[in-house]
Amino acid sequence: MQTTIEKAREKSHEETVTNLQHLLEKNYDAEKGYKEAMVKAKDVNLKEYLKNKSALRNRFATEISDVLVNLNEKPNESGSAAGSLHRTWMNVKESLSSDKDEAILEECIRGEKASVEEYQEVLDSKNFTPEITSMIANQKLEVEKSLNTIERLEDLA
Repeated sequence: MQTTIEKAREKSHEETVTNLQHLLEKNYDAEKGYKEAMVKAKDVNLKEYLKNKSALRNRFATEISDVLVNLNEKPNESGSAAGSLHRTWMNVKESLSSDKDEAILEECIRGEKASVEEYQEVLDSKNFTPEITSMIANQKLEVEKSLNTIERLEDLA
């Protein structure tokens, strides 16, 4: 029979895993989105930027996967259905736009704003260990920096 403390620990563990799996899926989605955008972008500098952002999201996914493994959990291996829908919408919007690079940047902004909100929701919803909190907060900060850069790039486009 489980004690109240054991039940609380188990519930906390489950909440941690659920939140980390959610962020992991979102990073898979972002990585794929940046790869697709990179292929479609025309400007060489934009292509390189998008390639770097895809690699960054891959690094985030690896960091989160490592934490899940350390928690004796199996990390999810793919993104979400919502991410697939967003990439489909990007394809439609980009195909209808006269300035494909600007349309790509607009969708990147939209995606990064959503990521910042998701990271904040996860940080607000749960008390993680200091190490996990630090990792999530650092990743959120990097996404915010990416968002600021993409907004500046769009202003130049």
